[in-house]
Amino acid sequence: MKKLVIKILKLLSLLLLLLVVVFTVAILWPMPKLEPPAKQSRILIKSANIIDVKSGGILIDRDILIENNTIKHIDTTGKFRLEEFDLTIDGENKYVIPGLWDMHTHSNVHSEWLHHPLYIANGVTNIRDMSGTLNERDAYWVGSKTRLQWNTDLARNKRVAPRYVLQSSYQIDGEASVPKGAPDFFKLNNRKDVGKFLSFYRDENTDFIKIYQQIKPDSYRELAKQASKYKIHLAGHKPIFITLEEAIKLGQRSFEHGRIFMYECFPYADSLRLSPNWKQNFSRYKSSMVQNFDFDQAKQLMELMKQNNAHWTPTLQTLKFEANAHDENFLDNPHLEYVSTIRKKLWWSFDISNNKEKNLSNKDEFVSRSFYEIVRKQIGLANSLGASIMVGTDVTDSYVFAGFSVHQELRDLVACGLSPIEALKAATIVPARYANLDNELGTVEKGKLADLVILNDNPLHAIENTEEIFGVLHEGVYYSRGALDEYKDYTASMASSFHMNIKVLKSFLSSKLLRVQFND
Repeated sequence: MKKLVIKILKLLSLLLLLLVVVFTVAILWPMPKLEPPAKQSRILIKSANIIDVKSGGILIDRDILIENNTIKHIDTTGKFRLEEFDLTIDGENKYVIPGLWDMHTHSNVHSEWLHHPLYIANGVTNIRDMSGTLNERDAYWVGSKTRLQWNTDLARNKRVAPRYVLQSSYQIDGEASVPKGAPDFFKLNNRKDVGKFLSFYRDENTDFIKIYQQIKPDSYRELAKQASKYKIHLAGHKPIFITLEEAIKLGQRSFEHGRIFMYECFPYADSLRLSPNWKQNFSRYKSSMVQNFDFDQAKQLMELMKQNNAHWTPTLQTLKFEANAHDENFLDNPHLEYVSTIRKKLWWSFDISNNKEKNLSNKDEFVSRSFYEIVRKQIGLANSLGASIMVGTDVTDSYVFAGFSVHQELRDLVACGLSPIEALKAATIVPARYANLDNELGTVEKGKLADLVILNDNPLHAIENTEEIFGVLHEGVYYSRGALDEYKDYTASMASSFHMNIKVLKSFLSSKLLRVQFND
């Protein structure tokens, strides 16, 4: 018996050693580098139709002359000699729109392989990342320094990636969101910490502070008061302990997600806001938010947003997932192949199970679906009142897919009542203006950067035509349909590879920031 036990222990030790070796090799396995196509100095797009996102009109049969990534001329076709160009693109019967924007994303150390190729493959050339780091490099999240380096690499044609606009801080959510060992001023427990906090992020080249729910009211007010002195603004969630009206008046520039009016426009809004157990009460009041929603109050807040130039990024995909987590047809998404196996198993499966249970067990049938439907009505109302809406998706949340979900968000905005041109504005000129980059980006005009998506059909006839991409121009590089398909295949291969998933698992387990976020 003793010999058998020793034999089993030896076998187990050997298996353990083998596992350690395999995992170590997977972690150390070098990652392939995705090389972008060569830059072209002089490019001609010939005989294309240009969508004017400002007016909603179409310029028919135009030649677009591009030099060093800048649109130099737009003219009727036939004015330019073809031999003068490094690259001529046949745009006949094609439609040119500005590069698309995703104004709510979350990037991490694996985005180079799992996100960036998909953004470009879907014509998404500019993104606003809504996450960041503290004073130390994190094993999972990236901060402004990394994103700015990605921008530098992009400009030097060393990387396939979207342009990262407006750099974010770490999410500011009170003491519980800050790991042990980080400087106390990140907790913003006291108003006196605000100066140190803003000085730190100014030195990190941060453009905005990502506001989360549980920031203390006094700290929030002091942040709002001082931020502009540091050339920083506030963007993110509506603070749960502050009214939306006050947050708008204090100057928060963008509000994220579809819930912001749901929190405010029902009879128990004050109880929710003043309760220390607001998460528990949110679940308790969710049905009332739907049944007793006050559209008149919401209308007043939407008009206030318009007056104060505050923007709304509804990220409909997140609520859509919650509403449909029990629906097998919804869950059977062809884009799942682009998501790492570890994320699907460790993160998304938990999310699916949790929301499915809520949807199927609630005494009020499918409250999440009713919640989602009423938010869709709010989007139509906000748009009709002239409030600024921006396309954002919330990559890397469950069933949000880098690049692909921008097109789904466009479809859903149109289903909410926006016209195709209004939806396109929300993904082009509106975010460009928000970022103060509308002198360079957001439209197809002479003097602007040549961030362009060439479509096979007219998106004003059907918004889903934004998905029919013929080619993408970004930072002086032309990505043909063949290249875009290769990038999708590349990401699918990475997402399923053993070594990539082990690297993702290691970063999940090693990230201090991710641990406190999940525990909070």
